[in-house]
Amino acid sequence: MTRKHTDAMDYLDDMEVLDSDIMDHVLSETERRDPSSYTAADVRRALDGDCDADGFAALLSPAAEPYLERMAERARDETRRHFGNSVCLFTPLYVSNYCTNECVYCGFNRSNRINRAKLDLDGVERELDAIAATGLQEVLILTGESRTWSDVEYIGECVRLASERFSTVGIEVYPMNTDEYAHVQRCGADYVTVFQETYDPSRYAELHLAGPKRVFSYRFDAQERALRGGMRGVAFGTLLGLRDDFRKDALACGLHAATLQRRYPHAEISMSLPRLRPAGGVDNRIAVTESQLLQVSLAYRIFLPFAGQTISTRERPGFRDGIVGLSATKISAGVSVGIGEHSGEAHGDGQFVISDPRSLAEITEALHRKGLQPVMTDYVRT
Repeated sequence: MTRKHTDAMDYLDDMEVLDSDIMDHVLSETERRDPSSYTAADVRRALDGDCDADGFAALLSPAAEPYLERMAERARDETRRHFGNSVCLFTPLYVSNYCTNECVYCGFNRSNRINRAKLDLDGVERELDAIAATGLQEVLILTGESRTWSDVEYIGECVRLASERFSTVGIEVYPMNTDEYAHVQRCGADYVTVFQETYDPSRYAELHLAGPKRVFSYRFDAQERALRGGMRGVAFGTLLGLRDDFRKDALACGLHAATLQRRYPHAEISMSLPRLRPAGGVDNRIAVTESQLLQVSLAYRIFLPFAGQTISTRERPGFRDGIVGLSATKISAGVSVGIGEHSGEAHGDGQFVISDPRSLAEITEALHRKGLQPVMTDYVRT
């Protein structure tokens, strides 16, 4: 198999080269579709029937903006059909903020002068105990992307400790090889989240100046390696606002998830909806409006009706409350993005500035007011 060259840097010696054509397929399918070329008639066809890839592109188009109310009705129907009134709750746990990459938009950028920290395993246990005491049953473990400071064995131990306390454990760390994902899965990890950031290889190279993250295709294949390593679920996301045409990135992200779902029908697929936020002294001005973010969320739901969908604390409380039950099915609560903050022993700075600092109790109450059912876990660990 011959793959198109899209990387700003050659594969490092320890990076697994995956025999897969999914990246080439997704990029070519994205390239041949221009969301700005679709018409109102295309939008109506997507809303009135089955939504294929062209229908998805139409729903992301400027022509769909006057149809947001109809999109919301269709999305709400799909959400209720496949997820009922339940909304899953979780919280992230940052265990390290050391990073070897130089991403111009990120607070963890190795060149940023921030307070760096890594929790030892006793510190990880204190954080996990503090989160478990709130009643949450799902945790997402995050690190900066440094194999030196957070090697696979350390991440595996963090997962093992979490699996003793929580029914569902996710990881959002640097991309791994298949055998490494298999190791972390054996330690108790259920799913892997990787944001491609942007699906435009040229823009990707401009934004990632140094570090292993410059290898676009290795990052692209992360979800597939995770599934081959035994993970039951994978989550996708593009950081909306990194590219002038955010619609192209949303299109590519949805096509990536849909293509992997067809190849691995057993996989649990989920979408995330992050927008740029100020981080580490970087003034990331959000170029994507709330209305446009809502449009992306609704289009994801209609195109990928079975996929979970997470709305981040990057967004303000009112927006998050409005989108859960409509198209989003998962929401974080009691979020702290600094190192050690859950147990009240802050050691290191956070990755970005959050907009919704509400506690689990406050978010649970907000869900109940909407007639939604907060769910602490949708999985029984055996």
